[in-house]
Amino acid sequence: MNINVLKTGFTAICWLFGTLLAFGQRIDLKDLSAFKNPLNSWSLGQNVVADLNAENVLKTTKGEGILVNQSTAKKAGSDLYTINEYGDVAVELDYLTAKGTNSGIYLQGNYEIQIDDAWGLKNVTSSNNGGIYQRWDDSKPEADKGFGGVAPRQNVSKAPGLWQHIKIIFQAPKFDASGKKTQNAKIVSAELNGVLIHENVELFGATRGAAGPEKAKGPLRLQGDHGSVAFRNIQISELSEIPKPSQNGGADPIYIEAGSNNMIRSFVDVAPGVRSVHAISVGGPEKVAYSYDLDNGTLLQGWHGDFIDATPMWDGRGNGTSRALGSVTRFTKKPILAIAKLAGDQDKWIVDTTGTGFRTKGYVMDKQDRPEFKYIINGTNVTDAVKVMENGQGLTREIAVDKPSKDLYFLLATASNIEEVAKGLYLIDDKSYYIQLADGAAKPVIRTVDGYKEMIVAIGTKLNYTILF
Repeated sequence: MNINVLKTGFTAICWLFGTLLAFGQRIDLKDLSAFKNPLNSWSLGQNVVADLNAENVLKTTKGEGILVNQSTAKKAGSDLYTINEYGDVAVELDYLTAKGTNSGIYLQGNYEIQIDDAWGLKNVTSSNNGGIYQRWDDSKPEADKGFGGVAPRQNVSKAPGLWQHIKIIFQAPKFDASGKKTQNAKIVSAELNGVLIHENVELFGATRGAAGPEKAKGPLRLQGDHGSVAFRNIQISELSEIPKPSQNGGADPIYIEAGSNNMIRSFVDVAPGVRSVHAISVGGPEKVAYSYDLDNGTLLQGWHGDFIDATPMWDGRGNGTSRALGSVTRFTKKPILAIAKLAGDQDKWIVDTTGTGFRTKGYVMDKQDRPEFKYIINGTNVTDAVKVMENGQGLTREIAVDKPSKDLYFLLATASNIEEVAKGLYLIDDKSYYIQLADGAAKPVIRTVDGYKEMIVAIGTKLNYTILF
């Protein structure tokens, strides 16, 4: 397998906030009083779930804490504006989309960061999730009417029905006493799902669908006339000073590509103070990758986007760790034994390999040049085949054993909460990812252990499931 290493020729830019003053407003979603004249398409809910098999469908539970817009072809919704208006501002919020939906976040009502269902797309444009939408000129030829949009640096979008997190630092346009614009607006930075997708983008004018002329202050506007979408944890902070770019003085980053199938051994940090010291990360052209712990047979994480930042591993003496370059979904808080022999489905899970005879046997390569991991536990030979889905929407996993046993169980998930949303389809850890069991698989047992939910299932001869994220 070829490893293509890109070493950039510039020093990475980081945004340092220092003593930056920010005056924050967290919108209390117990009612809609923070918004101007909200129409009937907007409501509050306690829970919201997308239907992965139906376009533009969100199912809600009455309550508070989540702002929901239901917009359909028969009954179009409306845009929602905050009562307060803002100049230089930091906006941070969570959102989730329905399947195939389209929405947007407008800074000052005029500059749109696009929201849409871009799950699994390899090539994204300014019209896709996280893009800075186009400007528009009706006087130009049809093919040229839309212009000036900026695509996100990479597609780090999650599946419909999963919470996505965005943070935008926005610099408002400036005007002199006569009202003449003296400085363009700017997206100083935008992070989607923990990944920087825009940096220092000057906005030469309002994007298409702007609420009105450019101005020094304006409301936050949430698009509601194109599709069903939900928001929560809306934090708006007025900035007294725009952060300045600063050279970090560190090493040039060392990136590893996965334009074709690629893999790298390294340490992988799973959580603060928790490290897998025998991990393999695997990526490919689908722009989906994962990390696997060889010492426990644990699938650690998966991500959408670019492959690996090996700077911590290879710069100078290095510390042995690599970092995902895309939007990471953690599947575990620590490396933990994936398979255990239990007397019954309520027995305590065996967290480490002590007394199990666990021995890794490495991996073999399949016909597509992808690894299949092998190990022995309790005298049973296990093959663990994790595959990236061709559509780029997640991972499939097949666990096969050579000695079927009714007391051999597999740990599917440990999470704060687990909810079944359709037959065999489960939402894991506050809508972080889905687990979908293959038809014919044994029904999993969901149990509460020390305040967390554990989802385990009897393996039988073979277990197949899909992780969507």
